[in-house]
Amino acid sequence: MGLFGRRKRAERDDYEPGYDEQDAQDGDVADDDLAPEFEGDLFEYAGPHDEADAPDDGLNRLDLGSVRLPVPDGAQLQVEMDANRAVRAVHVVTPVGQLTVNAYAAPRSGGLWREVCGELAEQLRGDGAKVRSAAGEWGQELVAALGEVQLRFIGVDGPRWMLRGVVAGPPDLAEQSTHALYDLVRGTVVVRGTQPMPVRTPLPIELPPSIAQHIQAQQG
Repeated sequence: MGLFGRRKRAERDDYEPGYDEQDAQDGDVADDDLAPEFEGDLFEYAGPHDEADAPDDGLNRLDLGSVRLPVPDGAQLQVEMDANRAVRAVHVVTPVGQLTVNAYAAPRSGGLWREVCGELAEQLRGDGAKVRSAAGEWGQELVAALGEVQLRFIGVDGPRWMLRGVVAGPPDLAEQSTHALYDLVRGTVVVRGTQPMPVRTPLPIELPPSIAQHIQAQQG
């Protein structure tokens, strides 16, 4: 079974996501060598998983077409739609923050997250956020403070896809929200499909019939 992750993770009690955080200078975002390195038998590759290597772990996942998400118990779903009523994102709302995971078409050579990460940092600063780079389970992450909300962005390069996850929540719950995002990303399955797509194209999100019917009923 092949699992796609940029770094291995340690199964040890003192590992904390983003423990090696460093302030990012304007226009400068740390690269992958910030990610923690561990050796020995305490490691395993983290998800997310490609459809071709999806684990038979019995985990109940919400099928959204391009991604299958292990939604936590008690979470609520919020569907974001564009002007054409196409689904743009499905947000997983939990007591510790709002989690969002999206997949994009990527080159076979990988490395898309590195490009996107730098652009995202500039965009966030342009919106007035204070941004820093963090080393996490899959390499480089971004942490941004914007008003009373803290954001954390994770990116993972897979086979012809890139997965981006973000959690938005109150700063005092940052540790819990980070762990919640990690758990969601670890268990996500990405369905890239075989059709050619321009790089950075969002992979389409398809709602389960029951959710789609519920939204249609609400919209009259």
